[in-house]
Amino acid sequence: MLNESLETSPRLQRRLPNQRWQIYPSYPQLSQELATLNNISPIIAQLLINRGLETPENAQIFLNPDSLNLPSPFDDFPDLAISVELLENAIANNSKIAICGDYDADGMTSTALLLRSLRALGANVDYAIPSRMKDGYGINNRIVQEFYDENVQLILTVDNGISAFEPINKAKELGLKIIITDHHDIPPKLPPADAILNPKLINESSPYRGIAGVGVAYILAVSIAQQLGEIKGLVAPLLSLFTLGTIADLAPLTGVNRRWVKRGLKYLPKCSLPGIQALIQVAGVQSSDTGETNLTTPNNQHNNQTLKPEDIGFKLGPRINAIGRIGDPQIVIDLLTTDDLGIALTKAMQCEQTNSERQRLCEEIEQEAIAIVEELYVKSLPQDRVLLIIKENWHHGVIGIVASRLLERYGVPVFIATYEHDHIIRGSARGIPEFHVFQALQFCDDLLGKYGGHQAAGGFSLPANNLDDFRLRLSKFANQCLEIHHLKPLLKIDTQINLHDINYQLYQELNVLHPCGIDNPDPIFSTNNVHVLEQQLVGKGHIKAHIKFTVVQENKDQPIQGIFWRSRDYFPLPPRIDIAYKLRENNYNGKISVELELIGFKLPDYIIQLFSHPSKLPNVKFEHHQTQYSCGIYNNGVTNELRIKNSQGKVLVMQPGEKTGLLGLSRENAKQVNLSQPQYDAIIQAALQALLTAGNE
Repeated sequence: MLNESLETSPRLQRRLPNQRWQIYPSYPQLSQELATLNNISPIIAQLLINRGLETPENAQIFLNPDSLNLPSPFDDFPDLAISVELLENAIANNSKIAICGDYDADGMTSTALLLRSLRALGANVDYAIPSRMKDGYGINNRIVQEFYDENVQLILTVDNGISAFEPINKAKELGLKIIITDHHDIPPKLPPADAILNPKLINESSPYRGIAGVGVAYILAVSIAQQLGEIKGLVAPLLSLFTLGTIADLAPLTGVNRRWVKRGLKYLPKCSLPGIQALIQVAGVQSSDTGETNLTTPNNQHNNQTLKPEDIGFKLGPRINAIGRIGDPQIVIDLLTTDDLGIALTKAMQCEQTNSERQRLCEEIEQEAIAIVEELYVKSLPQDRVLLIIKENWHHGVIGIVASRLLERYGVPVFIATYEHDHIIRGSARGIPEFHVFQALQFCDDLLGKYGGHQAAGGFSLPANNLDDFRLRLSKFANQCLEIHHLKPLLKIDTQINLHDINYQLYQELNVLHPCGIDNPDPIFSTNNVHVLEQQLVGKGHIKAHIKFTVVQENKDQPIQGIFWRSRDYFPLPPRIDIAYKLRENNYNGKISVELELIGFKLPDYIIQLFSHPSKLPNVKFEHHQTQYSCGIYNNGVTNELRIKNSQGKVLVMQPGEKTGLLGLSRENAKQVNLSQPQYDAIIQAALQALLTAGNE
């Protein structure tokens, strides 16, 4: 059956994204009620329902996060008062404080935030960040000993420490005070710190529950500043750093995160920190207008100018994270703590250059990994249900990014690793919703060295001799929790709309959902059976990695443009497809328009249905533009195809998903034609409609 060949044909698999679509159910009555009560459109109300905001009260808090009634953090964090007292005493006695940070964006922004705030409060404070390559994650015995040798009296961890029992115990044995600020999962046994601030230790209903490490640092910094009566002038720069770290760390944009990030995104374009201004400049980020006010400031900037989370997630954040992955974290700390614009620009350019190198490494490793999978593992994926890819000389710092890309491509959990030296393998893992990465690593506990993580991601090391057993054990675990239908990435679509419903007014209405991110994703829409009018590969340099396209739903409609990122494997797109997309603003030469950001497509269901059963409809007659034709679905020995014949015996041949077809009196002398051209598309659609009608009779 053709339906099976559509699913398994290597040719079509390369041409169609490996996705399963799930469209949220529609609740027209409830959405209308929410729309009326909150003065929003029904489509916005439906989007709120999709995000679990079904009551007027919850919807109102979401739409206006400043109305959220925040408890005092001292009430929700039992050790906050102790932490403030320890810091207050250290500042008063000029005791040396040392911060131990982490090398990702969350850890580096947390470190910079506390350095800035504590120095502003007169503290004697320094920092250390472990080496990704030499030390791995978190505080360790070496760092503790170095702090002790440097006469440090109070250690402050940020974005790490909750699982570091041995180093924390060593610090206590040396007589040091220690405050842990972290947001990672709680281990069975807590380390013996003087104070622990971790949202995983507080009530699950607390609005502070979802904060990242930088959120904990922000609460501590503001609390000590308020205690000392020195809060004036600190909130805006610290909130800018909080926003940068929260979004870059993919923290959920709900609860207090939503409230503070929304405010921080407005601070960022006019932030007083030279480092953030330099980073915005080199990344080419432009602030946008929220439409809330037209008042202007003396420097001709709009008061309502703001950044969007994607500006951080795709532009600022990667430039910071690149340093932690393949560079020296001191560059980012210097960038975010300097008050000298010249130094800031120099450090920002180093971030830019390092990010370019990170992109090159990712592209190189990704292509090598794809080649390995296609050659050795792609046929066995339905049986293995997990990918484990190993190659020497890959960079440890970027293989996690490559794992995410491979997961998106193949739809299965990905474990990717390289040799640390001849006998030790070290890697990263990414999982799908039905596969718990950390539990998978626990399932392989006796084969591994160090490992850690959570449901979606993890890191691990193992002796090279255990590699074959590790592969078998991972596959055994995957087969226990994954069915065949899970082996496609799940694409959750908010609602179906028509292309003619898309306009700038709808785009502006979506602003009430911002900031979008984890747990509050950008709305995803779908439209069925669109006609691809134009398409071309675009991109920087010689690598044309993206598809720029123009589509229309009905011929009388206005065409709409779009972009499909990292999609060259799918070029050219079939002439007729169902599309899933986000809406994006395009500002070109002062002309603002709304475009589509394609995130998935598939063949329309009616095409798959018709080509699945060719024998049922061998020959159907129809009329098009006052001309008689006959058509049918036939098997050519390899696949099924549509053949349309006119009264002169000329035949047009179309195969599902193909942009080109054949036209002629016989296959031998037929010429290739572009099926997306209007004259061919129109007759194909007429033929398919005739076949569909005949099949339903």
